[in-house]
Amino acid sequence: MSLQHLLVERDGLFVTITLNRPEKRNALALDVMLELTTVLREVGESDATGVILAANGPVFSAGHNFADMAGAGLEQATHLFDVCTEMMDTVQSIPQVVVARVHALATAAGCQLVATCDLAVAAESAGFAIPGGKGGLFCHTPLVAVARNVGRKRALEMALTGDAISAATAAEWGLINRAVPDAELESATLDLLTRATRGSVHSKAVGKRGFYTQVGLDQSQAYEFAVQLMAAAAVTPDAQEGIAAFLEKRKPTFTQHA
Repeated sequence: MSLQHLLVERDGLFVTITLNRPEKRNALALDVMLELTTVLREVGESDATGVILAANGPVFSAGHNFADMAGAGLEQATHLFDVCTEMMDTVQSIPQVVVARVHALATAAGCQLVATCDLAVAAESAGFAIPGGKGGLFCHTPLVAVARNVGRKRALEMALTGDAISAATAAEWGLINRAVPDAELESATLDLLTRATRGSVHSKAVGKRGFYTQVGLDQSQAYEFAVQLMAAAAVTPDAQEGIAAFLEKRKPTFTQHA
């Protein structure tokens, strides 16, 4: 497809998707979200094993484009947030590991996008905010993703105050995996993704899907689901190969691996 708002580059088994509207602070306008959803689905159907989500310009993403909401009716506004939710769900539904590489400020739906990614690494100079609490539109949908990363009190502090937190604080709170010196952002992100994609690709894809299913369940339901999933996984060719390789003290050969 012809891309207007994104750059897509493949290097080996990894695909880097870059938000490329720096003049608009990489706002997640309706057309940007539709394009990103389409690209993610295309990558999801490929043999790539990992995705890096990055951005160009002084801001990672400023969140929703207010121009899409100005004067909107309920139907139009609902459609906008449905498209956003579909994009976020796509990040978590594709089999590949998706890591956000955050070089600068991520706010509102931009922060939501980082929180939605499987993994995230940020430069020390980056920041994160869900600033609707300072204005007239509370960050209801960003709070869904953020609260599932940092817990209730910290999520509500971000949402109610609207204040930005540093990358170091975001790492301490669990919004991102780690904050690194700016000059090390690319190498640290690549290192994390490389380690997160080693081993059986099939096993990893099942694992990602299973995680997002069980994490929202209560403990007894989560175990019931996980037991069935793990039992089914244990008899797959890759699992049996991994078991045999361990017992035979040799390197496994999976059906597809990074």
